[in-house]
Amino acid sequence: MSSIFNRTRRRPELNLVPLIDVLVMLIFFAFVTMQFKSATTLNLNLPKIETAGKEEFKGNITISVDKDGSLYFNDHVVPDDQLGDLLVAAHNGNPDAHILLKIDETSQVKRLTFVEDACRKAGFDGASLQSRQ
Repeated sequence: MSSIFNRTRRRPELNLVPLIDVLVMLIFFAFVTMQFKSATTLNLNLPKIETAGKEEFKGNITISVDKDGSLYFNDHVVPDDQLGDLLVAAHNGNPDAHILLKIDETSQVKRLTFVEDACRKAGFDGASLQSRQ
């Protein structure tokens, strides 16, 4: 009977491998579900219009012109000669699509007229101009 009482207890161990596996899976899940902002966030100063509507416009197509005159089609830089082709393709895919124009207040008016003309040539009747109040 003395052998039962003389037996030393095994010291409890903490197995770290499963804990590390769970931690790695949590980090992986966080990266997969995280929403990253676009790397090409535009810094536009929209024109101020006192009579601008307060409703939020949810356009299918966004065309932006920054202060340097660069064109962006859905936040991707686009050369002038490709804008018309992109708009025609968008119109063929969805003729009822709405266009939202984001034009920097210091950009030239000829850039705005160029974009509006390209929209009309592609078959879009009108475009909404985003502003600030």
